[in-house]
Amino acid sequence: MGEGHNPLRADPLPWLLEPDEANPGVRYFALQDLLDRPPDDPEVVAAQAAVMHTGPVPAILDAQYPEGYWVRPGPGYAPRYRATLWQVLFLAQLGADGRDERVRRAVEHVFAHAQAENGAFSPNGSPRRAVHCLWGNIVWALFTLGYGGDERLARSVEMLARSVTGDDYPWYRRSGIQGPEFRCAANDGLPCAWGAVRVLWALNRVPVPMRSPAVEEAAAAAADFLLRYDVARADYPYARRISPNWFRFGYPLGDVTDLLLNLEVLAEAGHGADPRLEEAIALVVSKQDGQGRWRMEYSYNGKMWADVEAKGQPSKWVTLRAVRTLRKLGRVSTEITAGTS
Repeated sequence: MGEGHNPLRADPLPWLLEPDEANPGVRYFALQDLLDRPPDDPEVVAAQAAVMHTGPVPAILDAQYPEGYWVRPGPGYAPRYRATLWQVLFLAQLGADGRDERVRRAVEHVFAHAQAENGAFSPNGSPRRAVHCLWGNIVWALFTLGYGGDERLARSVEMLARSVTGDDYPWYRRSGIQGPEFRCAANDGLPCAWGAVRVLWALNRVPVPMRSPAVEEAAAAAADFLLRYDVARADYPYARRISPNWFRFGYPLGDVTDLLLNLEVLAEAGHGADPRLEEAIALVVSKQDGQGRWRMEYSYNGKMWADVEAKGQPSKWVTLRAVRTLRKLGRVSTEITAGTS
């Protein structure tokens, strides 16, 4: 694995591809994202089947009520990391099969209880409480779980875009999204970079032929906002201080956004060659160890239904994220040879 001046100190691909009952999703995503295997490839199919039988996904699904929710019925925001909205987000990130009946029940519960009348996803099902980070997370998760053709998701995508552009979107000044440029009550009314990253994460999933003018405009606005500041220092608007969590890489991702996700979404949006990313890329590269592995620096372990790896230790998930991002940035290519996996 490598191209030109290879930034990897060693090849982590064999480690990422090895069967792992604790983290079967790593192999599932590595086959697709690093080796370009199609979804119907026999090894990809087998890897996703393993995701549904071992590791964190079955543990999460074991805690689900038959009606499709976790903890209690309703929108599913609280308690954080154990309620329904978080499980849908985590299941998507961990490689769950969106065709599984339990996953489908969870998604239907979210549509029924967390989607506002205007299409937004919010903590209480009201458009007044919609925030870009949660909304973008759920849109991304639903695309990942296979709901790209669902009209309810299409409506949410269009309204998400309009919440950025200000076209026919009512601004709610006291809570949630407060105005254009990603202004949010959760960031004291200032533009929120975490929200901008999650909006771009979501809109990048919309197939190009399906993108409305509003979606194109909103994605461009998100990228422009994120590149307007120093990406490596994350000096985005904050009332108090820059969050240190920008620089702590972890998995799965919840409401915290890190520099690695910022780089990934900007690369997906076509900005991988922008020189303003160079220092941030160097920071990512510097975090690997001598074996080309990255540590788990931020973790929700103890707060979720299942722990994922160990904080402070080399992480397959974070390494997968880092290599995938460097690949999207054009810094790493994957050479596929017979018998690689």
